[in-house]
Amino acid sequence: MGVFKKLFKQTFIYGLATVLPRALAIFLVPLYVLVLGKEQFGIYASLMAFLILGNVMLSYGMETAFFRFINNDEFNKSNVQSTALTSLTITTLLFLSIALFTREQLASFLDFKTEYITYGLLILALDALVVIPFVWFRAHEKPMCYAVIKIVNVSINLGFNLFFFLVVPILAEKNTDSIWNSIYIEEGKVAYVFIANLIASVITFLILVPTYFKIKFSLNRIILKKMLRYAFPVLVAGIAFSINEAFDKILLKYLLPSDIAEAQVGIYAACYKLGVFMTLFATAFRLGIEPFFFNHSKNENAKETYATITKYFTIIGSLILLFVVVYLDVFKRILIPDSSFWEALVIVPIILLANLCLGIYHNLSVWYKVTDKTKFGAYISVIGALITLTLNFVLIPIISYKGSAIATLAAYGSMMVISYFIGKKHYAVPYDLKKTGFYLLLSVVFSVLSFYIFDGDLWIGTALLLVFVLLIYFSEKKEIKQILKQNN
Repeated sequence: MGVFKKLFKQTFIYGLATVLPRALAIFLVPLYVLVLGKEQFGIYASLMAFLILGNVMLSYGMETAFFRFINNDEFNKSNVQSTALTSLTITTLLFLSIALFTREQLASFLDFKTEYITYGLLILALDALVVIPFVWFRAHEKPMCYAVIKIVNVSINLGFNLFFFLVVPILAEKNTDSIWNSIYIEEGKVAYVFIANLIASVITFLILVPTYFKIKFSLNRIILKKMLRYAFPVLVAGIAFSINEAFDKILLKYLLPSDIAEAQVGIYAACYKLGVFMTLFATAFRLGIEPFFFNHSKNENAKETYATITKYFTIIGSLILLFVVVYLDVFKRILIPDSSFWEALVIVPIILLANLCLGIYHNLSVWYKVTDKTKFGAYISVIGALITLTLNFVLIPIISYKGSAIATLAAYGSMMVISYFIGKKHYAVPYDLKKTGFYLLLSVVFSVLSFYIFDGDLWIGTALLLVFVLLIYFSEKKEIKQILKQNN
């Protein structure tokens, strides 16, 4: 199978594993908006932001290290796999023991109910325990197994959310002395969100337990030291990324006046969800591309291949950006049925563009991954995190969540540009800047015209979208045909 065909096949399957579960989960947003309201949606969003940071810290870069070392002929693959699994299992169980013992102090410090913190800690631990089994499927090119389990996880989560929010209240009302009444939560229904997530995590862990027996437990100290040394910059970069991705919700909670903070977090987080279309595309592409980068780094035409991939990623991403912005008025009515949340829609085009810049950055980051210079990834991510934190601290007190959106775009845009210029010195890839930049800029201009200038007029927006699609078609059809012929 040709290089591009294999890449796009795996990207499609990983995309299915990412897009379908999140597409199912996106159906929960209207339910949360209607049932939870602004304040409890804000509690959900801010605690999930902490979980994003926790996930990064508990995996401490071992996922990327696993990929790098399992493709290294110097080490036995079985030893690499078992060392990674053993290391993560020990650290996760140690963390869980300490965290549960101090959960009341954590709850008081973070200003959450103790039960929410308990649910969060258990979810974190279970998610960390399945990191290596999932990465094992990816490394052994078993995308279907990966996809099916991911879909099962989110389907269970979705099912229990619907059960708790829609079925339990009816059962409790009809049977006041039954078990249903005892599990019905009248106040603080956000707890159901965390309980459903926890149930899904438990079942997913049980499904993946057989993988533990395939990998087996053992610890090679030499391999572990090298993996940790390689993974540390990845961990730093991951923490920085989690700050860029999630700290806006956390800082909104603590920097705004307490009487409006959770409501502001709620409307911002709900409208932020409309950026999920770009996130899904970028995440699916990254899952497929990361093993590809390592596996083809020694090919003679590797750099030209990376350049082509980045160009078409940008083209598709630019098209998604314009499409979502043009039809934002439709999406908001479907996904955010409560109009009181719509005041934050102004941030959606900004968040979409920010996530596109992040996706481009992931493509550009190939240079430091294949050359083992992951420290540069950490440096760049830290710069992005500093931009995020600085702008959030400065802008939130002035313009609330709009400042958070601007900070996100500034951070991801800066990371994209910095990575490109540093990469030119260490691993020069012949990117087609003229075409790539043209498509990106034109998409941004058309988005601004559609949303901000013409106030979301569907006719004008559709016309702009059609012009953009036609430009892509006539400009790229010859090259696409050549690529397809080469890979037949």
